[in-house]
Amino acid sequence: MSTAKVRPSRARKARPRPPGPTVGRLVAIEAGRGLVEIDGRVEQARTVILLKAADLGREALLVFAEGDTQGPVIIGLLEPVAGAGPVARLDGGRLVVSAEREVVFECGEASITLTRAGKVLIRGTYVLSRSSGVNRIKGGSVQIN
Repeated sequence: MSTAKVRPSRARKARPRPPGPTVGRLVAIEAGRGLVEIDGRVEQARTVILLKAADLGREALLVFAEGDTQGPVIIGLLEPVAGAGPVARLDGGRLVVSAEREVVFECGEASITLTRAGKVLIRGTYVLSRSSGVNRIKGGSVQIN
């Protein structure tokens, strides 16, 4: 499983590691290994768990084997704190994206915005709605132009 090319940092010397586990962020997966960001540096990490694309961006619990000579080892992924911000999870064949206030999907001049108040805003320079079956527009009131 490959992701965007993120390379481990080699320029700076590694700082002494704390004696216990530390937390980093999973930024990429390459050849079964994770690339984790720790203190602003990206390092290649071995893992004892299976990493999936859906895990990217999650916090990882890390230990350092044999002092610092073998680099970080991912021993687990931390669960997101409820209400701490946007969350995306792959649940079987369904992708669920949720946020406390608003979710925005953007690409160039096009966007889809979902608000906490229940509004769905679709914007673009060209919007097409096509259906092989019934294409219904329902609402308390419908305004065209």
